[in-house]
Amino acid sequence: MPRIPARGSFARWVSLAAVLVLLDQLSKSLITRSFTLGQRHPVIDGFFDLTLVYNTGAAFSFLAGAGGWQRWFFIAIGAAAAVFILSLLWRHGAQRLFAFGLALILGGAVGNVIDRLLHGQVVDFLLLYWRGLYWPAFNVADSAITVGAALLILDELRRVRRSR
Repeated sequence: MPRIPARGSFARWVSLAAVLVLLDQLSKSLITRSFTLGQRHPVIDGFFDLTLVYNTGAAFSFLAGAGGWQRWFFIAIGAAAAVFILSLLWRHGAQRLFAFGLALILGGAVGNVIDRLLHGQVVDFLLLYWRGLYWPAFNVADSAITVGAALLILDELRRVRRSR
């Protein structure tokens, strides 16, 4: 018989994801109202700037020049991922590290789906660089997804170690 999860843990993880969505959308709104496209403002000279760029693709501008269909493709993938993550949180909300990673990924995915629905593209504004080497611009949602994925890897490594 499947175990019924504690509703409180599910609500806590969904609430965390919702807070991330709000922070992501607020930060993007502030940037789009304060910057023109391509404008840069140094935060840490020679390493970190705020800027305004748009990405019609996915990570590292994957499929950015695909002609427009990718918008709906990435919305569908993001929505499907959100539903899948919600089901995982419902069943595994008591596994704190795993659920924390999932909640971060959920918040990031929803934040970027909102951008695609509202703007047809994702707002990016955090730019890291050193000398002539640039990391592609990203946002709060992207950061949450990355940290969440790292936590899922860490959780799995810990699970494997315990099973030995």
